[in-house]
Amino acid sequence: MGDKGHTAAAVAGAATWSAFEAAEPELAAAVRERFGQFTHHALATVRKDGSPRLSGIEADFRFGELWLGMMPHSRKALDLRRDPRFALLANPGSGTGMGGGDVRVSGRAVEITDPETVERYAADAGAPLPFHLFRVEPTEVVRIRVEGDEMVLRTWAPGRPVRTIRRGNDDSPPREES
Repeated sequence: MGDKGHTAAAVAGAATWSAFEAAEPELAAAVRERFGQFTHHALATVRKDGSPRLSGIEADFRFGELWLGMMPHSRKALDLRRDPRFALLANPGSGTGMGGGDVRVSGRAVEITDPETVERYAADAGAPLPFHLFRVEPTEVVRIRVEGDEMVLRTWAPGRPVRTIRRGNDDSPPREES
């Protein structure tokens, strides 16, 4: 797959979605399920002046990877071409139920320009050409949910196991599970 010379090894602290999924299948499944509840999510990118840009987006799990597809020359695509860092927040849904928690993936978006890969994706997804296609290289995956009276935060980054931190609704400090 053409990717402008970037690989997971070449980008410090990044991995592919499939590598994350192999390392932490339980958290990966929970994240995929949460993203699957809605079509539209929120993507944060970095504008040319360094300020954040927040845009709606459809995130897609296909061929063992997490993909971001964008209209030609969209601002978010141009942002990612210039600076590949992003944060992707799963749609929280309506009300306060949060349907499985708050899920966020941060990392780098690698633009895929190989025509064969783009056409394969377009055919499988039913997406009209042309478009920008980015493969996600996560540097952090976070799931936050409420269990009883506690907030439970599970976080992963390449090269380390999932951390679970619990926090009560009082002034006691958060505690990390071992």
